[in-house]
Amino acid sequence: MAVLDLFSLKGKVALITGGSYGIGFEIAKALSEAGATICFNDRNEETLQKGYDNYNTVGIKAHGYICDVTNEEQVQNLVKTIEKEVGVIDILVNNAGIIKRIPMTEMKVEEWRQVIDIDLTGPFICAKAVIPSMIAKGHGKIINICSMMSELGRETVSAYAAAKGGLKMLTRNICAEYADKNIQCNAIGPGYIATPQTAPLREKQVDGTAHPFDQFICSRTPAGRWLEPSELGAPAVFLASDASNAVNGHILYVDGGILAYIGRQPK
Repeated sequence: MAVLDLFSLKGKVALITGGSYGIGFEIAKALSEAGATICFNDRNEETLQKGYDNYNTVGIKAHGYICDVTNEEQVQNLVKTIEKEVGVIDILVNNAGIIKRIPMTEMKVEEWRQVIDIDLTGPFICAKAVIPSMIAKGHGKIINICSMMSELGRETVSAYAAAKGGLKMLTRNICAEYADKNIQCNAIGPGYIATPQTAPLREKQVDGTAHPFDQFICSRTPAGRWLEPSELGAPAVFLASDASNAVNGHILYVDGGILAYIGRQPK
């Protein structure tokens, strides 16, 4: 097989959780361009319709479903419905997630549990639901969306860092349990991404200088810039395709080099 053919996803069915917008949507676009049929979910009708609008704008015929990834019964029914209406899921992208920026001693246990449920338990439930059919079909790709917080700590993100650190180890454990079934489970760890949500942190100040957080991120990133959401697409295609059949239990950090960098020495 020619090298470029290994990256083709033609005939594959992909489920991107929380894929209505943002990183999930950008990954879905890339998977679609590589040939995959796209399925996505969201928790309510409003965000689901937003997803349909986004896909229609770029000419992608996607299949959307309402589903709470923390509800095992709903997820099992989602997978069965997709198998019936579209086909067996070949690629699962566990993208749905939240973050709550609250100092640890001020965080309520309920808030902690919500982050852990969505960011860690959700991927467990979704992976558990698709693996049996992947085993029966003889192959499968699971891509978990981790974070630099899978490796680093930072103030106010204790629950998020704990969840993403756990997701890193869930990724490795799925590899350990199911690699012999020709299932590859890997993860992408995004760096700081230029999204509408982070736009206020990148705006110029009244005096024309960069926002302090913008300065911080650019100084800590060897690339010297925020990353674009679209830059996560090609890595996702690689991990979803036959090109990565020998790659398993790996976390691919798409971070502009932050994790490799201690920072510049003060002048």
